[in-house]
Amino acid sequence: MNMNKSENATGPGGNETSDISKARLRAWLQILKVSRKIEGELREKMRVEFGSTLPRFDVLAALYRERDGMRMSELSKSLMVSNGNVTGIVDRLVAEGLVVRLPVENDRRASIVRLTEAGEKDFAERALVHESWVSDLFSDLSSSDADALIRILRTISHHNEAPHHD
Repeated sequence: MNMNKSENATGPGGNETSDISKARLRAWLQILKVSRKIEGELREKMRVEFGSTLPRFDVLAALYRERDGMRMSELSKSLMVSNGNVTGIVDRLVAEGLVVRLPVENDRRASIVRLTEAGEKDFAERALVHESWVSDLFSDLSSSDADALIRILRTISHHNEAPHHD
């Protein structure tokens, strides 16, 4: 990365007040704008094509990745939502026969949720369609552009996962 002195300038309290700070702010706003646009388009496609929701798809996807199932608390944590948000979705998926709740040995309050065979089949079909939608939305990116974007976003993500000491 190429940084000159004006890019490294800091204001009172060590806050960056330079061009790099403004460029980072513009990058954040662009990420937010693009993310909202793509998510909105995927939500609409999910509603129109499947009569379903993106959160429901996300629950199925998480359970598809964890074939042995997950505790509700693990599922909520992996989706970064509250237990209450997940409970309603899981209740509907159970009623449709796509998910089962299994008791946890030695903990009567807890249950494991897992996809049924029908749930696995349903998700696999939707996932292929979802992948094609995402591919279409990103069609202006070459493979190397997509890899570069992933590297940049991972760098940001890893930086923000690390403990900060002020």
